[in-house]
Amino acid sequence: MIDMTFDMFIETEVPENELIISRTDLKGIITYVNDTFAEISGYAPSELIGQPHSIVRHPDMPKSTFKEVWQSLEVGKSWSGFIKNIRKDRGYYWVEADISGIYKDGKLVAYKSVRAPMREDKKIQMQKYYDRLRKEEEGNVRVVMYTTSDKLDQLSKF
Repeated sequence: MIDMTFDMFIETEVPENELIISRTDLKGIITYVNDTFAEISGYAPSELIGQPHSIVRHPDMPKSTFKEVWQSLEVGKSWSGFIKNIRKDRGYYWVEADISGIYKDGKLVAYKSVRAPMREDKKIQMQKYYDRLRKEEEGNVRVVMYTTSDKLDQLSKF
């Protein structure tokens, strides 16, 4: 039987005056994380290094957002926006992100992401916006359902 329990409704707040910082190679593989990233994401730094940055991509995020990120980076521009990430325990956290290239001698060598806390009203606005985008672009909608343990056991067999 599959364990379908997780903390999807528990938000971890990014503390004020804290920044989440990471660096990836050109393929999006994590090469550096600060302690704040590890703490907020629920992973140890060693669990993040070497993984694709998408390890923290929340399923609520529309694919078009990351397409836009990569399109900006590929033409040498930075990208700023709002991202909902998933924690190791399946909880979540929101960030305001700035992602840009790192250049050495004029050549792109890596990407860096600096993320900061978000205001509560912005989180609500962005959740509604991303829900609408996912529905329009992918036909996916978020569903919350309460059921009995027996029915959950039956569903987990599929």
